[in-house]
Amino acid sequence: MSLLQPSPSVEHTVQGEVVPPGASGGSALVLLDRDHSILAFNERVLDWAVREDVPLLERLRYLCIVSSNLDEFFEVRAAAHLGMAPNGSAPGLCGVSAFEALALKAQALVARQYALYNDSLMPAFAALGIRIAAHSERTPAQRRWVREHFAREVRPLLIPVGLDPAHPFPQVANKSLNFIVRLRGGDAFGRENQIAIVKVPRALQRILRLPAKGAAPGTTFVSLSSVIRAHLAELFAARQVVEVSQFRVTRHSDLAVDEEDVRNLRTALRQGLQHRHYGRAVRLEVSAGCSDFLADFLRSQFELPAAALYRVPGPVNLVRLGQLVDLINQPALLFPAWRPAWPAQLPRAGGILARLRRRDVLIHQPFESFDGVLAFLREAAHDPQVLAIKQTIYRTGADAEQMELLREAVRRGKEVMAVVELKARFDEEANINWAEALESIGAQVVYGVVGLKTHAKMLLVTRREGGGLRRYGHLSTGNYNPRTARLYTDLSHLTADLHLTADMDAVFDHLANQNRVPKLKRLLLAPFDLQRRMIEKIDAAGLAAERGEGGRIVARMNALTDEALMAALVRAARRGASVDLIVRGACMLPAQVAGMTERIRVRSVIGRFLEHTRVFYFRSGDQEDLYLSSADWMNRNMLRRVEVAWPVTDARLRQRIIDECLVAYLHDDRDAWTLAGDGGYTRAPRALDGCGAQAALMARYAPRTPALKGGAGL
Repeated sequence: MSLLQPSPSVEHTVQGEVVPPGASGGSALVLLDRDHSILAFNERVLDWAVREDVPLLERLRYLCIVSSNLDEFFEVRAAAHLGMAPNGSAPGLCGVSAFEALALKAQALVARQYALYNDSLMPAFAALGIRIAAHSERTPAQRRWVREHFAREVRPLLIPVGLDPAHPFPQVANKSLNFIVRLRGGDAFGRENQIAIVKVPRALQRILRLPAKGAAPGTTFVSLSSVIRAHLAELFAARQVVEVSQFRVTRHSDLAVDEEDVRNLRTALRQGLQHRHYGRAVRLEVSAGCSDFLADFLRSQFELPAAALYRVPGPVNLVRLGQLVDLINQPALLFPAWRPAWPAQLPRAGGILARLRRRDVLIHQPFESFDGVLAFLREAAHDPQVLAIKQTIYRTGADAEQMELLREAVRRGKEVMAVVELKARFDEEANINWAEALESIGAQVVYGVVGLKTHAKMLLVTRREGGGLRRYGHLSTGNYNPRTARLYTDLSHLTADLHLTADMDAVFDHLANQNRVPKLKRLLLAPFDLQRRMIEKIDAAGLAAERGEGGRIVARMNALTDEALMAALVRAARRGASVDLIVRGACMLPAQVAGMTERIRVRSVIGRFLEHTRVFYFRSGDQEDLYLSSADWMNRNMLRRVEVAWPVTDARLRQRIIDECLVAYLHDDRDAWTLAGDGGYTRAPRALDGCGAQAALMARYAPRTPALKGGAGL
């Protein structure tokens, strides 16, 4: 029996029967709301923008990251609520009442963002001579420059649309900047059409540096919205502008394609991308001073409830303020540049395959460089004895070097197969381009399994050796993306293990021909056995604890929302197992609930780098198992994706992973937060000489610096 049940607004199907209150086995445990947990994660990210020990431009960057995260939250999560009947929510599902509850929390978070921006960050920049000048703050010389820039660069691209029966409300793209204008007086035909819309092209730069000549000491910028607003009346000759407001609409942007009903998935997705910017409206942002008349008019146009309206005292798109980070050339206002170390286990000048024949290699990114993975691929592409290269592509980005290496492998006569996941959210266009480019050079491109996303991260090399074939593999918790590899924490595992690489080959064959997967010796594979095997490991730890042999579980992931896995964790904890969960983002399992989860501790670590590593440790008596994985513990990862988890059997690598990825994070006394039973997070107690896990790892991998503290057992 499951010990869990969803809270009323959670969009999830419960797996298993719920134990009712008072029945044998105890009361049911109510799960936390996933959407509220996502917003709580963004509150923790925003804390980095609040912290005065963080450099000023980095604080601005974190503010922008929160806005970008909120954009994606609404693009993906809100439409399900608004699609329900307006009279409320069905129990356990999304709905309008659930949306209103979310909106209250989101509104509070947005209010904190703008208060921080207006009352803290902008004054701090001004104290350094860095300003974003409003029209009233500009000198006469600056106003002349703005007027000339508007006339030369902006005005020719603006097309004001006066609304009337012949000019309906124009199509407004997702997250674009727009103005709504209320006019007085008649048009050229004497008609009183009082509403006009001005769309702002995305191509226009949002932050402009003013010339230093004639300016106060320091650096002065202007926002594009301020430039347009100052000269908006010029667009409406002989009419009076009564009021004006910026506005920005967020639209549902999660592409949905019926794979069973299309002949060519790539073509269908490319067609879908053309319509993504015009999906259902889910949020409306307007200037704080926007009148009720204009706000209500916009809401009616976009068919949005009052809870979807956000009045903001500043620019309607804080994400674009990230341009300031690049425009302000003051390194002292940024984190010291981090240069990843070359992976200590890898030779610098070739010989990687020979090294793997002796022992597995682990690369801890971004503390060690992703260049080690590229070096592995480069050696394989140039080795005349390598016959085949197979790789999954999920969020690879637009990296030219990887493409060139695969191109070189094809030129040298190697068989190259790429499993390209076209449906990677918001990377669909980049991946379509990858697929077409790879096909153009003669690579075999497949799109995985119909109905499932291929999220596994694998690279397999087959080489002729000694009259036979030998395989070399790379498995990773993260993507083949050099840019994010500098920003995300991940583990790359390079191996020549015969069983593990044979399993990888079997999975590639399955993705290509969709035949039954043979019995795998090392890999756990979703959607087939990954969830079941994880539950078995959890239950084994609980049963060992119940027998008095000791049970321990430590799991690190990005999100925990799978009901079956959470139910297993509760069972294990109630049997006496000690459970520590390190969950960066959404976590639906309440910790420290009396009689249910008091032996479960949940912490979230938010640092300079985005936490992306998945590590799962289980101890049942004397038996210890350590797995790495591409999968978070979410229902979609377990049952609707192709994911892998694999054991690390090398003793030295296991200990290194335990020390660096688990112990360091359990002892983080600077950047960690702990979860309570009510879903609230509190900052973990800070030691006077405390050090965050990421800072400690940077110290370990930086040259001539002290080694990482710790080494305690689990």
